[in-house]
Amino acid sequence: MSALTNWNHTFRKNTGLSPYVWVVLYILPFYFIFRTSSTPLIVFGILMIIVFFVCYVLSFVSKGWYVYFWSSVQIVISVAMSLVFGYVYFSLFLAFFIGHLKNRAAFITMYTVHLVTTFATVNYGFATQNPILFNQLPFVFLSLVAVILLPVSTYNKNKEDKLQGQLEDANKRISELVKLEERQRIARDLHDTLGQKLSLIGLKSDLAGKLIGKNPAQARAELRDIQQTARTALKEVREMVTRMRGTKLEDELFRVEQMLKAAQIEFTLEGDPKRLHTSLIAENVVSMCLKEAVTNVVKHGGATCCSVTVDSSATELVVKVRDNGIGMEGPAERYGGNGLKGMKERLEFVNGSLDIVSDRGTTLTIRVPNGYAPSREEGEG
Repeated sequence: MSALTNWNHTFRKNTGLSPYVWVVLYILPFYFIFRTSSTPLIVFGILMIIVFFVCYVLSFVSKGWYVYFWSSVQIVISVAMSLVFGYVYFSLFLAFFIGHLKNRAAFITMYTVHLVTTFATVNYGFATQNPILFNQLPFVFLSLVAVILLPVSTYNKNKEDKLQGQLEDANKRISELVKLEERQRIARDLHDTLGQKLSLIGLKSDLAGKLIGKNPAQARAELRDIQQTARTALKEVREMVTRMRGTKLEDELFRVEQMLKAAQIEFTLEGDPKRLHTSLIAENVVSMCLKEAVTNVVKHGGATCCSVTVDSSATELVVKVRDNGIGMEGPAERYGGNGLKGMKERLEFVNGSLDIVSDRGTTLTIRVPNGYAPSREEGEG
């Protein structure tokens, strides 16, 4: 079963079609060939079928100018089969293959040539009143539509898949760079936090060791300094670890509610902050921006009520902060001192945006895209 699956995958990769579809399309032209009673024409038709499918496979596996050579042979065979046997459906194979050409110039050239030859061949068949074409008129019309649309749709789909793959690679690369930057930041923080204090502890320990026999009182003072320095270092390390964990939006909203309650400002929450689809980094940035926005409401807004709306979809996270305060006079850029500039800079780091509307109060809209959201375990690792 596994061997059959691998063969199916290899066949589809090398020819662009499922082998079961090939079986049907391979048998169909024989129906048109054996309608004639001429043995030479039958032999000619069988040879054309064999050569066409060999060239079709070679077109997928070849590179460079060989691709155009095998494609040209297929176009000639398709025209011959249409004129002699009234079989126009080889054009569908060609349309499908041309859509897989990656080079734009090659795609346009082959698409134009195939389009012109197919329409010219069909029109010639109708002009000469070929009865086989007239008998299958609806299918011929559908084939012509497919010859027009199939290459374009296939080409665009392949291009979209390629761009999607590049986007996923870029997102993974960004994730790795963010992790690398976070590791470097942690190393710098540890060096700045512990390096100096550990050096100080080492020096004071040596000094206390030397003074313990000569001046016990001074030695005891040095030991007290060592204890205090160690406690300070431990406290700073705990604070640093807390900052590294980041801030969840749910936790920040709890603190926001407490802050507004202390300022006697009515608080309203809309939406569910627990069901988010964004990364921990983006959530942490949004939480910091929310804290800054509410701080501005308390300090400068003169508001009596404030509402926060959380709207999380598959594509973006939107957080709106509304208040009924005095609003802003003039453009929002004038209020950079209130932390708006810092909020915008943080949001730019995660491709987010900040919109400000001042009308009978102020409304701040924080938007963060959810293009790449690593798992919680990944973000915390």
